[in-house]
Amino acid sequence: MNNIMQYVFFIIILIVLAIPLGQYIKKVMNGEQVFLTKLLLPGEKIFYKLLGINSTESMTGKEYFKSVLWFSVLSFMVLFVMGCLQNNLPFNPQHMRNLNWDLSFNTAVSFITNTNWQAYNGELQLSYLVQFMGLTTQNFVSPAAGIAVLFAFIRGFVKKSSDGIGNFWVDIIRSILYILLPLSFVFAVILSSQGVIQNFRPGETVRLLEPVAADSNGNILKNAVINEKTGLVYVNGKIIDDAEIIEQEFVPMGPGASQIAIKQLGTNGGGFMGTNSAHPLENPNTMTNILEIIAILLIPAALCFSLGYFVKDVRQGRSVFMAMLLMLLIFLCVIAVNEQNATPQLAQNGAVDIAATNAQAGGNMEGKEARFGIAGSTIWTSFTTAASNGSVNSMLDSYTPLGGLVAMLQMQLGEVIFGGVGSGLYGMMAFIILTVFIAGLMVGRTPEYLGKKIEPYEMKWAVFICLATPIAILIFSGIAACVPEVINSLNNHGPHGLSEILYTYSSTGANNGSAFAGFNANIPFVNITTGICMLFARFLPIAGALAIADNLIKKKKIAVTAGTLSTSNAMFVFLLIFVVLLIGALSFLPALSLGPIAEYIKMVS
Repeated sequence: MNNIMQYVFFIIILIVLAIPLGQYIKKVMNGEQVFLTKLLLPGEKIFYKLLGINSTESMTGKEYFKSVLWFSVLSFMVLFVMGCLQNNLPFNPQHMRNLNWDLSFNTAVSFITNTNWQAYNGELQLSYLVQFMGLTTQNFVSPAAGIAVLFAFIRGFVKKSSDGIGNFWVDIIRSILYILLPLSFVFAVILSSQGVIQNFRPGETVRLLEPVAADSNGNILKNAVINEKTGLVYVNGKIIDDAEIIEQEFVPMGPGASQIAIKQLGTNGGGFMGTNSAHPLENPNTMTNILEIIAILLIPAALCFSLGYFVKDVRQGRSVFMAMLLMLLIFLCVIAVNEQNATPQLAQNGAVDIAATNAQAGGNMEGKEARFGIAGSTIWTSFTTAASNGSVNSMLDSYTPLGGLVAMLQMQLGEVIFGGVGSGLYGMMAFIILTVFIAGLMVGRTPEYLGKKIEPYEMKWAVFICLATPIAILIFSGIAACVPEVINSLNNHGPHGLSEILYTYSSTGANNGSAFAGFNANIPFVNITTGICMLFARFLPIAGALAIADNLIKKKKIAVTAGTLSTSNAMFVFLLIFVVLLIGALSFLPALSLGPIAEYIKMVS
C-alpha cells in the first residue's frame, strides 16, 4: 500500500506542475509576454544583435532543417575537439588524459542528439571544463532544439503559408532563456542545498569511518574481521594472508548540481558521476530523489498541454497526455509488480527474504539503493525509459527479465510515451497522423488533424518517423550480435547477453542513454555504431517533422463537420495507444522473444 501511495503521489505532482508550465511554455514559444519578459528581454535582444538574427523573419521547412543541422554540426565539432584535447585545456585539476578519438566522437554525438549515452566514466575520465562547458552546454541546447522543432511542427497545423514555420534561432534562444535556464537555476539551487556537490575543487581522499578488507584482486571480503593492532584480517576465524586493509577512499568533487539539474529537466540523463543518480553526491536523499524523478517528465508532460493551448483546443493536448499517461501507468505497473515479486530463485529454500516489511523493501533489491527501495527505483526506471532521459538510480542489468523488457520496450516504441523534450511529442504526432489516416480508411473519409487534410505526402513522412527508431535499433543490434569483439566482452551469454546488446542499441536508437551494461561499451566498434545509430534516430525524424510542417502550412483549414473524426475523445485515445503498441509489438517481438522473454521462460521453468 505504501508503494502504491508513492506512485500516486508522483503522478499527481507531475500533473499539478505540468498544466501551468504548459501554458507558460506556449506563451514563450508564441512570443507572448510572460513574467520573466522584463528581466530577460534585453538579453534576448543582445543575442539577436550579436548573432545577426532578424527575429521577425520566418523560415521554410528546408531553411529550418538546415539551421538545425548546421548548429548541430558546429556543436559536435566543438565538443569533439574538447574531448580530444582536454589534457591541454584548463579546469583539469585531476589531469585527465585526452579521450581516444572514437570515444570523443561517441560522446560528442551522444550529447548533441540529446541521448547522453555514457561510454566513459565521468569523474575518472572527463575534466571539469568538458563537463561544465562542453556537456552542460549541450544539455541546454539539444533539448532547446527539440522544443524548437516541435513548435515548428505545430505551426504547420495552425499557421498560414505566408507565416512560415518560425525562426529556428529565435525558437532555440527563447527555449533556453525563458524555459530551461530559469527551471535549471531553481533546481540546481535546491539540489546543492541538499548536498549535491557544486565546486571546482579537485577530488579529495578521506579516511573511512570503518576500514574494509579486500583480497589481492581488489574484491571486498565479506564478514571480514580486522584486528587494527596486528593488521591481520580474519574471515570465519581464518587469517587471510594476502588481504589488504583499505582505510581511505577517493571522493570526487566538481560542478555537479548545475549539470544534474539540466540533465534531468532536459531529458538528457548524462550524469556527472559514472554511476549517475545512484551516487550519493548526485542524489543524496529522498528529497533529491523526488525532485529528480519529477524533473524527468516535467517538461515533456507540460508540452502536451502546450499543444492544446497553442492550437486553441485544450482537449487536443489533454487527449495526447492521457494516451501517454495510460501507457506509462501500464508499463509502470508491470515493472513494479515484477520487481516487488522478485524471482523464484531469490526465494528458493529461503535464501533471501523477499517479503516487504516495515524494516525492508523486499522484492528484487539486487542493484538497487536501499535508501530508495523498490518504489523509488522502479518509478525512476519507468519515467527515465518513457522519456528520452536515461538517468538511473539503480542498475537496470539486475532487473527481472520482464522488468527489463518493459524498460526496453518503452524506448523501442519510439520514445513517444512522453519521450524527450520536444522530440517525444513530435514523434507522437507522427503516430497521430498515422492513426487518423487508418481511422479515415475505416470510415471512408479523408483523414484530418487539427483542421488540415492528411494526404499521402504527410503519411509517407509519418511512417518514416515512426519506423526510424525500429530500423536503427534492429539493424545495428543485429550486426553487433555477430561481431566477436562484442560477444567476447559480454559478462553474460545466452538470452541475457542478447538483452544487453539489444538494450544498448535500443537506448542509443531511441536517444535515451540508459544502459543495461554487462559488456564493454567503450570499444571502437560500439562507439562508432552507437554514434551512427544516435545520429540516424535524431535527425531523420526531425527532417520528417519539418517536411510535414512545410507541406501542411501551405494548406487551407477545413471546417469541422459532423463527419469529422474527433481526435480528443476516449475512443481516439485508445485507438492511438493501440497503433503505438501494435507497431512496437510487430517490430520487436521476435528480438524480445530471443532475449528477455526467453530468459523469463528459462527462469520460471
